[in-house]
Amino acid sequence: MLAPDTVPAGPPPMIANDAVVLGILAVILGLVFWTSSRESGFWKKFYGIVPALLLCYFLPSVLNSLGVIDGKTSGLYPMARDYLLPSALVLLCVAIDFKAILRLGPKAVVMFLTGTFGVMLGAAVSLLAMQAIHPETVAGETWRGMTTVAGSWIGGGANQAAMKEMFQVDATVFGQFVAVDVLVANVWMAVLLFLAARHVAFDRWTGADTTAIDDMKRRIETYQAEHTRNPSLTDLMLILALGLGATGLAHAIADPLVAWIKSLPAEWRLQDYSLTARFFWITMLATTIGLLLSFTRARKLEGAGASKIGSVMLYVLVATIGMQMDLGALLERPWLFALGLIWIATHAVLMIGMAKLIRAPLFFMAVGSQANIGGAASAPVVASAFHPSLAPVGVLLAVLGYALGTYCAYMVGLMLQWMV
Repeated sequence: MLAPDTVPAGPPPMIANDAVVLGILAVILGLVFWTSSRESGFWKKFYGIVPALLLCYFLPSVLNSLGVIDGKTSGLYPMARDYLLPSALVLLCVAIDFKAILRLGPKAVVMFLTGTFGVMLGAAVSLLAMQAIHPETVAGETWRGMTTVAGSWIGGGANQAAMKEMFQVDATVFGQFVAVDVLVANVWMAVLLFLAARHVAFDRWTGADTTAIDDMKRRIETYQAEHTRNPSLTDLMLILALGLGATGLAHAIADPLVAWIKSLPAEWRLQDYSLTARFFWITMLATTIGLLLSFTRARKLEGAGASKIGSVMLYVLVATIGMQMDLGALLERPWLFALGLIWIATHAVLMIGMAKLIRAPLFFMAVGSQANIGGAASAPVVASAFHPSLAPVGVLLAVLGYALGTYCAYMVGLMLQWMV
């Protein structure tokens, strides 16, 4: 999805100081976790319906929608995306059982590719539906703007920018579809987080075999139980050194690597695979470093709470993602958002149908979908809603989206151009 600093700025927020905003987000996270830890009374019933993770995401969006804070102009999301997410991936990967990831089987890839096809089909369905419901919404050059959403929802920001250039999307139209992209994608992420808390019922309905997923979670939990200890200051410093040190290394490698790739012949079109995007390499390198460390003595730091600290970083990222969602944007051009909702609904129906057909667990459906719609920044968030150890699966699937994004979105553009 497009970074917030590329979205046109609106009225100034009540609180523009990022230090204050970060404090507010921290208090929100603290209150959510404190109330969710209550064992009886109202809060137990409340969190039996509303997942804590969803609330960590939704409350900042309310503040953003009311104009208290402004996620579009804040530097917190870029900070969390570039620094905390790679560190979290490293710390969550330290205790991973890499062989267990491989044992998850092909259903995860099938669901991911179904999600890609769902985005492509959804573009056609939503265009046809709006031509019948409200033709003015899809008149003129609207189809060009839709190609940028396809690029974002299959791949990411780099693919979205590529579609803007390929189909010469007007700046105003582009800005409107950025709003559609951000709001609809975030609504869908909220739905996935809601479903994640009910995965047992969903898996029972599809008849899914969750043996491999359960085995992976059990292996991690067993390892944690065997090695858990009260962390010392040295342990905590080592965990911090591991996460931030690996993140620094990823950044150090990514910058010259991207510069070198950009120097290669333009006709190779390496940018189509997001190979010229720093964020792509930073997340890939951080995940790789974390997986490599899981084969070393660094894995013992899991006993001191490495993955818990990684989860804290991930929850801060969740809050900064939530603060980009503007519920009030629906009022500006509601029919355009209706198009987006029909689009994502088509994707959702196809995903649920395929999950039922091949008896895939909700985990594969949710992560396969978010790896498309949200990319590497949010796919691990959805994956960790099932278990922190599953976060790397979201990153690995999101990488496929970067590779397919430009080509599949270009095909969508040709299809839409033919339809109008």
